[in-house]
Amino acid sequence: MLEIKNLTYKVDDENDTTKEIIDDLNLTIDDGKFVVITGPNGGGKSTLAKLIMGVNQLTSGQIILDGEDISDKNITERAKMGISFAFQAPVHFKGIRVIDLLRLAAGKNISVAETCDYLSRVGLCAKDYVEREVNASLSGGELKRIEIATVLARGTKLSIFDEPEAGIDLWSFQNLIKVFENMRETVKGTIIVISHQERILNIADEIVVIENGKVKKHGARDEILPELLGTSAAASIACEKLGGDQ
Repeated sequence: MLEIKNLTYKVDDENDTTKEIIDDLNLTIDDGKFVVITGPNGGGKSTLAKLIMGVNQLTSGQIILDGEDISDKNITERAKMGISFAFQAPVHFKGIRVIDLLRLAAGKNISVAETCDYLSRVGLCAKDYVEREVNASLSGGELKRIEIATVLARGTKLSIFDEPEAGIDLWSFQNLIKVFENMRETVKGTIIVISHQERILNIADEIVVIENGKVKKHGARDEILPELLGTSAAASIACEKLGGDQ
C-alpha cells in the first residue's frame, strides 16, 4: 500500500518568492491497482510522481510504502525497495544494447529468450531489437516501449509512468494502449500512470484527479470518468493531447 500524508512541495520561483506545487496532499493507493492520475496542466501530477520516486524531495509530509516511511530515502534506496519510474522522455544510452539494458534492469544476466519475452510483451519484434543500441536511431515510441520492458524486467511492486504518451505518434500510442492493457491484466504490482488520455483513463481501476496541488477527486473509474467527460474541463483531458505537465 502507498500512503501519502499531508504532502507539500514548495519551490522558489524566478522572483524569489515561494511557490507551492503540492499543497497538503493526501492519497492512499491499495496494492495491485492500475491507477491513472489526471488533471489540468500545472496541477502537480508529474511533480507528485517525482516525489514518490524521490527524484524531487518533499518539503513536508510523509510518503509511506507498505508501512515504512520512505520520505527521507533517496531515489536509489527507493528503487531497491521496489519502485520503478518511467520518465516522459526516455533516456538514450549510447553504446549500450537493448539486451544489456534489460539485464541491468533485471539485476541479473537474463537470457536472450527472456529478453525476447519482455520485448514481445511490449509489442516489439524481439529479433530486431535485442542487439540494437539504445540511442537516437530509435523512435520515441520504440524507446518508450523499451523503457516499459525494463520496468517489466525489474518486476517491482510499484511502477510509475509519467505521461507515457508524450512525444509519440498516433500509431505508437495505439500500441502503447495495448501494452498497458496487457500490463493491467498480467502485472501483479501496483501501476500508476500520469496521463490526460481518455483511452488510458478508460483502462484504470481507479482515477485520481489532481488540481492546484490537491486531490480533487479519487475513486473507481466508473464513478470518476463519466464526471470528467461530462464537464467542460474534461475537454482538455479527453482530447488527444501530447503536452507536458509540471
